[in-house]
Amino acid sequence: MKDFVDRREWLKPKFQRKERNMDRLYEVMFIVRPDVVDEELDKLVAGFEGTVTTGGGVIKATEKLGRRKLAYTVRKFNDGNYILLTIEANGTVVAELERRLRVTEPVIKYITVRMDEEEKRLTKIRTHRAAHQKRSAAPVVHAAASVAEPVAPAAVAVEEPAEATA
Repeated sequence: MKDFVDRREWLKPKFQRKERNMDRLYEVMFIVRPDVVDEELDKLVAGFEGTVTTGGGVIKATEKLGRRKLAYTVRKFNDGNYILLTIEANGTVVAELERRLRVTEPVIKYITVRMDEEEKRLTKIRTHRAAHQKRSAAPVVHAAASVAEPVAPAAVAVEEPAEATA
């Protein structure tokens, strides 16, 4: 019976199949044309979120970064609405999301970045920095000089007033 269930999984569309737990963290940023109304923009974002959740992914965060000027002209537009989706999904879900971003007319640009590798790299750097403190930041202490210093000024301070009164 288990063999039959596995065969049924392969009949589903590729992005809806249940695969081994290979969910990774991704950030998907896309730019929507500036002439799109807010209601349409909300509907568009909800559709992309639905694609992720239908495929078995999880939406971690959705941020509308607002309308910003583009660095260069893209499809005859100089500015656009920026949206950032943080998702946890497998590769097939991300591929389906990118396909939908590509064919959706109001989306003029998109990029997907895998963040779990970035997180791993940052934690490695943090642990390395914590283990190796900067030598210039640590105070320099000389054992012989620190013992002699407190004794010498006290002796000089006592002797000076005696010479000034005589």
